[in-house]
Amino acid sequence: MTKYFTDDADVERLAHGVIDGSCPKADWTHAAHFALALWVLRHWPDRPAATVMPDIIRSYNEATGVRNTDTSGYHETITQASIRAARSFLSRFPGSKPLHELVDLLMETPLGGSGWVLGHWSRERLFSVEARRVWAEPDLQPLD
Repeated sequence: MTKYFTDDADVERLAHGVIDGSCPKADWTHAAHFALALWVLRHWPDRPAATVMPDIIRSYNEATGVRNTDTSGYHETITQASIRAARSFLSRFPGSKPLHELVDLLMETPLGGSGWVLGHWSRERLFSVEARRVWAEPDLQPLD
């Protein structure tokens, strides 16, 4: 099994680095997106991840020179789908399970491939301007 983070302190550093814009762009990987979602869900249970994550990602993009436009940067449907997937995944484990181990386990599932969303959305619908701006319901298969 691939190790994405050494320990929970690594996940914490990533989360704070994305939040404050200091995370190197090269570290903002598919696994890092899920690590941040899991961190937010676990450490900020009183803050709705569906509201917090979009702001964090948009701000991080701006801090690293990525413009949030109709063709690049923040993508609402992918973000919201990923939060739902992370929440469902997290709910299967005790709160004591280390986050760095959860990231490794999650990345071993179909969610670990960045194309997992294409099992639920057609490419045309997912990469539409509408789906980038607002939540677009899946057109192939509902999310579990």
